[in-house]
Amino acid sequence: MVASGDSIPSVDLFEKEPGNKVNLAQEFGSGNGLIIGVPAAFSPTCSDSHIPGYIEHAKTKGAGKVFVVAVNDAFVMNAWGKQLDKEGASGIRFLADPSGAFTRALDMEFESAGLLGNNRSKRYAIVVEGGKIKSVHAEPDAVGLSVSAADKVLG
Repeated sequence: MVASGDSIPSVDLFEKEPGNKVNLAQEFGSGNGLIIGVPAAFSPTCSDSHIPGYIEHAKTKGAGKVFVVAVNDAFVMNAWGKQLDKEGASGIRFLADPSGAFTRALDMEFESAGLLGNNRSKRYAIVVEGGKIKSVHAEPDAVGLSVSAADKVLG
């Protein structure tokens, strides 16, 4: 699993539609922010508490660039983002990792094909500072919500 001081993997993700590539290594450059990984868009914990916690948290806007990443397609992530943050007021961007390449590069993939149709991402939050990983908050059971919650990561 990635750790403090590691670089962000240079893997293309997709925003809004399959042709719109986003590379988080380039997006962050030497900047700050958060990468929030979730097992599945539209799933109960992701939709009801994990991501709304970041959308509503007072410190999210001051954290830098914030991205939510899931092993889903770009259309699903776009629709989910619109549902959770209708006006886009939070500034959080929703990115698709359709093949799971970014998730695997972080070593955050877990076996979930039996339940979700394919392997997915563990639930996590990564704090990025100066373009490098400052801290990793990965859920010990892959899907629970404790260490990666907004109040734990942002205070």
